[in-house]
Amino acid sequence: MMTLIAAEWTRLTSTRLWLWGLMAALGSGALIGLAALVGPENFTPPLPGLETEEGTRVLLGLLGFTVFAPALLGTNAVAAEYRHGTITATALFAPRRWTWLAAKLAAYTVAGLAYGLLATAVAGGALLGAAALKGVTLGLPAGTVAVLLGRIALTMAVYTLLGVAVGALLRNQVLALLAVGAYFYMVETALMLVPGVKELYPFLPGGATAALTGFTYLSEAVATQTGTSATALLPAAAGGAVLVAYALVAAAVAVAAPLRRDIAR
Repeated sequence: MMTLIAAEWTRLTSTRLWLWGLMAALGSGALIGLAALVGPENFTPPLPGLETEEGTRVLLGLLGFTVFAPALLGTNAVAAEYRHGTITATALFAPRRWTWLAAKLAAYTVAGLAYGLLATAVAGGALLGAAALKGVTLGLPAGTVAVLLGRIALTMAVYTLLGVAVGALLRNQVLALLAVGAYFYMVETALMLVPGVKELYPFLPGGATAALTGFTYLSEAVATQTGTSATALLPAAAGGAVLVAYALVAAAVAVAAPLRRDIAR
C-alpha cells in the first residue's frame, strides 16, 4: 500500500497538476485579501465591515466558494487515467483494484488537506494584512479566525474525496469536470430557488460547509432576491457531521464503483 501511495504522489508531482493546484491555492487566499481591501460594506447588497463579526465571517465564508479546485484535483485522480490510458498499467501493477483505489484516496486526501492549509494560511495572512492596511480590528478574535480557517481546510480535503468519487463514477474526464463545476456553481444555488426543495440545501455539501463556517450570506442573498425566508442552516457540529458522512460515502463509492467495470478505454 505504501508503494502504491508513493506511486500516486509520483504521478501527481510529475505533471503540471500540482503547479496548477499551487497557483489555485495561492489565488484563493489572495482573493480573500482583495475582498477585504474592497470591504464587505461595498458588496451588493452592502454588508457590515471587517470590524464586525458578520463582515469577517462573510469574507472567510467566501473561501468556501473555491472548493471547486480541490474537487477537480480529486476528479483527475481517476478520470485522467482513463483519458490517457494509464489506467491499464495501473491495474496491471496492482491487480486488486481496491488497493490502488484506496491508495488514490489516501494520497489525494493528503493533497486536498495540503491545498486547504495553504489556501487558508494565505487567506488568513491576507485578511490580517488588509485589516492592518485599513487600520481596523477584525470583528472576530484571532483564535476564532484560526478555527474557522482550519474547518475550511478540512472541508477542502472532503471535497477532494468527493472529486475522486465523481471521477470513479463518470470516468470521462471532460464530463466529470463539467459535472463538478455545474453542481457546485449551479445545482445547489438553483435548489434554493425552489420552494419545498430548498430545505434540502442544509444537507448538501455546500450547505454543510456554510453551516460549519457560519456563512449565511448566500442563503440570505437568495432569499432577498426571491422575497422568501432564508434557508436555515444546520448547527456547526451537525454541518461537520454531514461533511464527514459525505467523505465516507465518497470513499466507498470511489472504491466500489470501478470494481466490476472493464478498464479498457
